[in-house]
Amino acid sequence: MLLGASLVGVLLFSKLVLKLPWTQVGFSLLFLYLGSGGWRFIRVFIKTIRRDIFGGLVLLKVKAKVRQCLQERRTVPILFASTVRRHPDKTALIFEGTDTHWTFRQLDEYSSSVANFLQARGLASGDVAAIFMENRNEFVGLWLGMAKLGVEAALINTNLRRDALLHCLTTSRARALVFGSEMASAICEVHASLDPSLSLFCSGSWEPGAVPPSTEHLDPLLKDAPKHLPSCPDKGFTGNIVGIGQCLLHGMTVVIRKKFSASRFWDDCIKYNCTIVQYIGELCRYLLNQPPREAENQHQVRMALGNGLRQSIWTNFSSRFHIPQVAEFYGATECNCSLGNFDSQVGACGFNSRILSFVYPIRLVRVNEDTMELIRGPDGVCIPCQPGEPGQLVGRIIQKDPLRRFDGYLNQGANNKKIAKDVFKKGDQAYLTGDVLVMDELGYLYFRDRTGDTFRWKGTYKFQKTELRKEGFDPAIVKDPLFYLDAQKGRYVPLDQEAYSRIQAGEEKL
Repeated sequence: MLLGASLVGVLLFSKLVLKLPWTQVGFSLLFLYLGSGGWRFIRVFIKTIRRDIFGGLVLLKVKAKVRQCLQERRTVPILFASTVRRHPDKTALIFEGTDTHWTFRQLDEYSSSVANFLQARGLASGDVAAIFMENRNEFVGLWLGMAKLGVEAALINTNLRRDALLHCLTTSRARALVFGSEMASAICEVHASLDPSLSLFCSGSWEPGAVPPSTEHLDPLLKDAPKHLPSCPDKGFTGNIVGIGQCLLHGMTVVIRKKFSASRFWDDCIKYNCTIVQYIGELCRYLLNQPPREAENQHQVRMALGNGLRQSIWTNFSSRFHIPQVAEFYGATECNCSLGNFDSQVGACGFNSRILSFVYPIRLVRVNEDTMELIRGPDGVCIPCQPGEPGQLVGRIIQKDPLRRFDGYLNQGANNKKIAKDVFKKGDQAYLTGDVLVMDELGYLYFRDRTGDTFRWKGTYKFQKTELRKEGFDPAIVKDPLFYLDAQKGRYVPLDQEAYSRIQAGEEKL
């Protein structure tokens, strides 16, 4: 800012006082700029202008598309209907577990049956229905059918049990619960505590003795339901856009697997001729830990899309498996500051322009990394981070902008923790991601740590991740007994100082 003020001063003095011609004024400004360290700006400009223009065009295109959809009230179901008209007989979903193929017409008919059935049972736009099942085609059809009716789908993690499961079902305020037959035992464990008004439906194999008494078998009920599109709701919903969304909106075929298999991954890619794979970082590590196989060199994958790929294994992952582009991104359903790595910059989860930073109102701000408390300047406004300085990622909240708004959570207390005032300037509001990142000189952003959560153990104790991070798993520091999985012995063994040293030296893998 000081350099900018100096340049303006020289411009006014040269033109108004000395009355120099514009060419001489231009050269004066250039020499002053370079003499004041402005060459760094030129270097950044040259290295990032192409990237920034591309990113800016993508942002403008997305904004225009979202604005048009909002104006025309084109929800995901309406956009999907257009996809069905274009590709009615193209395969939409493949479930690897049974090799079941659904065309776009079949997905459309199944989801319409779901919408009409739920409507007949009294659910309407704005209601909530919970889905608790493992991955398969029906999961997508259920969510899409609910969206056609304007019913919000509460997607329940299949790993939850007892109190955690009951808490999520209660908090979601669902009027109906659709669970897979594989989840029947988990529902039986909490059935006595569920709201009696909650309607229960089981999808999959039917064993009356294995489900709660009030449960209905969903599959035959859907076969009898109308297949036509129900009347359009007065509100629509989005979501599931990264993977399944590309199927619904753009007509791509998506292969669904019940569970990830590192040993079968590349075989599946070859079998179904996959060109794009979606990952979370740990999956990439599991793949690298597999012994080399011929299938690694026979697939047609051109892009890996996901988040959490560690910088330490990034290059090994892309080179060993011959993947031309790794598209790492950062974002969440409620987040208003999504990022994207468009040019495979190793380790980066995205970027923000150093030249036109005002175009995309996100920022790294200084925090106390132990408490995550925002550090503010004398004026009360948060202090922006310089390149190389870790800070929390924040995004300015602009409720009129669909890409900048924050709709919040059902829990008001959680909302208060995610919103801060006076962040970019006095009087504004910003969304707090809870994630610490670092920006380099070119504007690429890298993860430092994720601090948004805490671990709980035995209800009455709350372990902060910051404390666990400091302790690590060094037996000389941690007083509790430590164990690790010994791959050769196939069982957990005590983690002593000798084993710790072998792990640290890379002689033994976890």
